[in-house]
Amino acid sequence: MNSTAIKPIRTGADYETALQRIDSLMEAEAETPEADELEVLATLVELYEEEHFPIGWPNPIEAIRFRMEQAGLSARDLVPLLGSRAKVSEVLSGKRFLTLQMIRALHEHLGIPADVLLRQPGASLPEIPMNLEWSRFPLAAMAKLGWIESGQNLKEQAEEIVRDLMHRAGGPDVLPEGLYRKNDGARHNAKMDAYALKAWCYQLLAEARVTNLPSAYRQGAITQDFARNLVRLSALHAGPRLAKEFLANDGIHLIYLPHLPRTHLDGAALMRPDGTPVIGLTLRYDRLDNFWFCLCHELAHVALHLQQGMDKAFFDDLSLGDIEGIETDDQEAEADRWAQEALIPAEAWAASSVKEQATAGAVVELARELGVHPAIVAGRVRKELHNYRLLTHYVGNGEVRKFLNRNEFVHA
Repeated sequence: MNSTAIKPIRTGADYETALQRIDSLMEAEAETPEADELEVLATLVELYEEEHFPIGWPNPIEAIRFRMEQAGLSARDLVPLLGSRAKVSEVLSGKRFLTLQMIRALHEHLGIPADVLLRQPGASLPEIPMNLEWSRFPLAAMAKLGWIESGQNLKEQAEEIVRDLMHRAGGPDVLPEGLYRKNDGARHNAKMDAYALKAWCYQLLAEARVTNLPSAYRQGAITQDFARNLVRLSALHAGPRLAKEFLANDGIHLIYLPHLPRTHLDGAALMRPDGTPVIGLTLRYDRLDNFWFCLCHELAHVALHLQQGMDKAFFDDLSLGDIEGIETDDQEAEADRWAQEALIPAEAWAASSVKEQATAGAVVELARELGVHPAIVAGRVRKELHNYRLLTHYVGNGEVRKFLNRNEFVHA
């Protein structure tokens, strides 16, 4: 190759020839044809190397070791950042992956670029929504229910695990902001664990997100007539399953999701960002009377209190309604009345003798007149009389969970 025959570098042989020529031109004087040739060849070689020998993104472990050497740090100095001497050893030897918690500490305290630690050029560490403490989520209980994968290092990987759940639910902002602050108006148990409730809600929305509904929800579709048609399904075999199908046909999710410890939760009503209502029931009491009242109560919230784009959700511990001295929020009281009217219209209740004669015969007779399951009448009688030992054989114990298949309508 000479100064009059410079060609593009297309092959390895061309590359080697160019390197040899560059080596022979290194002593060329400035502003000579040889110097111009050297500059052109160097540019061609650089372009070839960028295409065929790209420089890899810095290895996070090499970056950590480089920073340790710069700052005169030992492995012991990394213990507060990585958690223990064993973890430091495993990270530096490449046997343990860096968690987001570790990456935050290394970035904050050692100044190592986040994109290097994340192995993503230009990436930055994700913000923490509302200053969440990831390790406070009930990861072991979530794993036991099969919501997340079980493992030995759940707490260590808490941020990654919860962020994955948030992603499946539709993003960290999919929950109403009210869940991140105390709401004295809601029918919450004072012992409710806010992190357990958030986890339950994210899982609820994750299941709704992968569930096909036959129709889209139409605002205003839920009326008292709609609710009474729904309640009449209680008289049929597998009424809870039919209720789920009935609501799905009108674009409303009904999802059975077991409660987490310390949620003290019976049901919830919230809305997805696209305006689709989601009713979640924990069925912590597997009884027909509880199911139908809780369902109608949450349906009332959808009908009366939820609108698309509204930053609100309702979470109910219905047992609090039976405790004297606990003030009921106006919207909760309205939902109670709406549900009671849907289950047993006030006129029918007033005309019935079941209040004075709480017998099995009276319960069955009123249920037959209304076209509903006797459990609905028995449950109302027990609540009115505050006697939960009464009519125990008529409330449908064990007759709900078995009919609610959590996988119906779900994408394959």
